[in-house]
Amino acid sequence: MPVAECTIAATDLTPLIGARIDADAGTLLSGGHAAQIRALLAARGVLVFPAAALSDEQQIAFTATLGTPAHENNGTLGPDGKPQAIYKVDAAQDDQHAIRRLRNNFLWHLDGSMHEVPILASILSAKRIAPAGGQTEWANSCAAFAALPMEEQAELAKLRVVHANWALAARQNPEPSYAEFQQSRRGPSKSQPLVWQHASGRKSLVVGSTAAYVEGMDPVESQDLLVRLRDWVTRPQFVYRHEWQVGDMVMWDNTATLHRALPYEMNCGRLMHRTMLKGEEPIA
Repeated sequence: MPVAECTIAATDLTPLIGARIDADAGTLLSGGHAAQIRALLAARGVLVFPAAALSDEQQIAFTATLGTPAHENNGTLGPDGKPQAIYKVDAAQDDQHAIRRLRNNFLWHLDGSMHEVPILASILSAKRIAPAGGQTEWANSCAAFAALPMEEQAELAKLRVVHANWALAARQNPEPSYAEFQQSRRGPSKSQPLVWQHASGRKSLVVGSTAAYVEGMDPVESQDLLVRLRDWVTRPQFVYRHEWQVGDMVMWDNTATLHRALPYEMNCGRLMHRTMLKGEEPIA
């Protein structure tokens, strides 16, 4: 849907990814523009709501206007033992496993690459920002695929890639103890098409930090392809980088983008609050 057709004020941030939406809280919470926001999300991949400054309750309500909220992937249970509607991405961590999970966010990825149905979208609000680093980048994996030669697109569409927790763990801890490796192997692992052929007709590349190997390919050639494609998807023309300000809210299409946070010091005070929309189609 072209930005000009949207009745809320929206401006493209780069030619291929990202749009800024200027709307007050009442407009967002009304739900009256939900269909337009979803269409814009599909077209632009990333939507920035500068200085939205929504409370947790407002962010939860806004998320619910756009689809079915997802709690199950947030990873941390609340005091009542139930999944949280708001997940706090908090740099104030002393536990080494929590720090390692946070540092996984420094690597290009899409959330739920090892799930049957990944989440549709995430919404992230900045409560406190890092004094240095901590920007977030998104890469348009649909535009990147469309820019490949047609012959290569056809060949890539034949391939499957195993995404695995152990592959992600190895990027943070390349020399694990055997006990650590066994623990990482107990995490999820799933074979996925390299090219996601969406129900809408668009196609995207499913690559990133969880990609372990291409099925049936020589190990070195497999890594060569996966690294080359990740490098291609994350070329500057496909990427939007957000310089966070407190109160900013950013929403992204998890099914059509990769994302990462730029490194920052742990315990620097950075705090983001995240909500999510439940996925609506499997990777196929």
